[in-house]
Amino acid sequence: MKYIYVIVLGLMMMLTQSVKGETTVASLSDSLKVANDMCRDGQMAQAIDTYEMILESGYSSAELYYNLGYAYFKQGSLGRAILNFERSKRLNPTDEDVLTNLELAYSQTDKLEIEEPFFIVTFWQGIRDSMGSDGWAWLFVVLFVVALVGVALFVVSASVAMRKAGFFSALVLLILAVIALAISMNKRSEILDGSEGIILSSSVSLSTSPDKNGNEMAVLHEGTHVTVISTLGEWSEVRLKDGNVGWLKTADFEKI
Repeated sequence: MKYIYVIVLGLMMMLTQSVKGETTVASLSDSLKVANDMCRDGQMAQAIDTYEMILESGYSSAELYYNLGYAYFKQGSLGRAILNFERSKRLNPTDEDVLTNLELAYSQTDKLEIEEPFFIVTFWQGIRDSMGSDGWAWLFVVLFVVALVGVALFVVSASVAMRKAGFFSALVLLILAVIALAISMNKRSEILDGSEGIILSSSVSLSTSPDKNGNEMAVLHEGTHVTVISTLGEWSEVRLKDGNVGWLKTADFEKI
C-alpha cells in the first residue's frame, strides 16, 4: 500500500509540474502577443518593458530579440537596437528582416574602414552562417544516421560493388557529419563566450591604456561593434572592426 501511495504521489507531482509548465508557456505566449500588439500600435516604451520582462523570465528566441531590437530602433536607442538585432542574428542568421534592419542600424553608426577578408574566408563564413547552431546540429544527426545506413550496407551486402559503395558513402557522410558538428559547437560557443559587444553609451573614448591617463585614440559612439580581447578591473581591451585595438570602460558596452 505504501508503494502505491508513493507512485500516486509521484504521478500527481508530475501532472502538477506539467500543468505549471503549460500555464507558464501560455502566459509567455499571451505576454508576447500583447507586446507585439503594443509595438504595432506604436507604444514602443510599453512594448520594450514587456519584451524585457519576458527575457527576464528566461525565455528567448530570434523573433523576440528582433521585435525588441525593432522597438528600440523606433524609439531611437540605436545601441540597444543593434545589440538585440545581433542576438537575433545569432539564433537565425538567414532572416532577411534581421539582416536588413541590422545593416540599416549599422549605417547610422561610426564609419570604420573594414579590411575585406580573403575570398576563401568569405566563402567559408557564408557557408558557416547559412544556418544557426541548432540547424547544424540537426544536419549532423541526419548525416550520421544516413552514414549508419552506409555502414549497414557495407556489412550485410553480398555484392562487392555495393560494399564499396556503402563504405565510401559512409566515410564521406561521417566526415561531413563531423564538420557539421564542429560548426554547430563553434557557433554555440560563440553565443556563450560573450567576446563581442555593442557600445551603449552615447560617446566614449578609446584609450591607449586602462586608466584615465591614457591617450585618446578615437571617440566611439553608440552602436559601435567591439570584440573583447581581455579585461582588467573596470576596463576592457577591445578590437574594432577596422583592426584598431584600445581600452574602454566595461560599463560602456554590453556583450552580445
